[in-house]
Amino acid sequence: MNKYVITSMRASAGKTSIIIGLAKALGGKVGYIKPFGERLIYHKKKLWDYDAALVTNLFSLETDPEELSIGFHPAKLSSMFDEAATREKIGDLVETVGLGKDVFFIEAGRDITYGSTVHLDAYSLAQDADAKLIVVVSGDENQILDDIAFLKRWGYTDNSRFQGIIVNKVPNVTEFVEIFLPKIKALGVPVLGILPYCDELPLFTVGYLADRLFAKIIAGESQLHRPVKGIIIGAMSAASAMKLPLFQEEHRVVITGGDRSDMLVAALDCKVSAVILTNNIMPPANLIAKAAKLEIPLLLVSVDTYTVAKQIDALEPLLTSGDAEKIALIEKLINAHVELREFGTK
Repeated sequence: MNKYVITSMRASAGKTSIIIGLAKALGGKVGYIKPFGERLIYHKKKLWDYDAALVTNLFSLETDPEELSIGFHPAKLSSMFDEAATREKIGDLVETVGLGKDVFFIEAGRDITYGSTVHLDAYSLAQDADAKLIVVVSGDENQILDDIAFLKRWGYTDNSRFQGIIVNKVPNVTEFVEIFLPKIKALGVPVLGILPYCDELPLFTVGYLADRLFAKIIAGESQLHRPVKGIIIGAMSAASAMKLPLFQEEHRVVITGGDRSDMLVAALDCKVSAVILTNNIMPPANLIAKAAKLEIPLLLVSVDTYTVAKQIDALEPLLTSGDAEKIALIEKLINAHVELREFGTK
């Protein structure tokens, strides 16, 4: 069984997406754990890590998501496990969850040092699981070079478990290869792949928006898969809104009160992706019927417009099990831009 710890130099570098893409591209039976859970979800009176639940769902893993993480809080983990107990727990997890698997992924925390105080940082995980370490780097070109130089300067890449880096979310791969790849190679750091930035991947769907806002769907439930490319706060008059170029663009979501019938009519006529109705105010029945006929989702929330706009602004566009097109795109990118031969296949 090939075992890999996937870590990153910075948060939100795309570790989970790369794990899913690699697992799809490599094929075979997949195993996965995320020892230090951080994206908490509470489901059926159990604490799960969001990423663990996602991978469990996508690959139909036999293990419950809650069993794929040791814990979530540093203070609690440090009181329960010392270094030896942590090492033993990781070994047991790998042996149990990895039984019969062809490839096994261990997802580290939000960055390469996360979990150091409780012996769950990326290098400790690689050592305890007897796994290879892969580091995901992303950001602008200078950030990427800084991160790689840091890895090299402080001996991270000299460890025998270090397999290489995957550069993620690169705006111009051709330019990066011509200008920056030689500098990375000069440092002697193996590059396993350079993945391009794709506009589609950071977008979330109307359904994801509804779930995260705890919205009630009162129309258009069949179209929750629509992508969201922009938010319009409908605080102006409908006539003023109609003059905005942004209002006419595709895949926009309008936030307005349920008592703003004029704004709702304008949004429906422009065939927006969805309308979020604030303050728990239901619109007139004829407009709900119109939205249903046009298959435009209406999402009812209890908070005001300003609050819901702030909530949306803070959302992280995470993958969901229903994002079939995104997952297929990630697999395609991995196949095209990652040296899968380094993983003992292709």
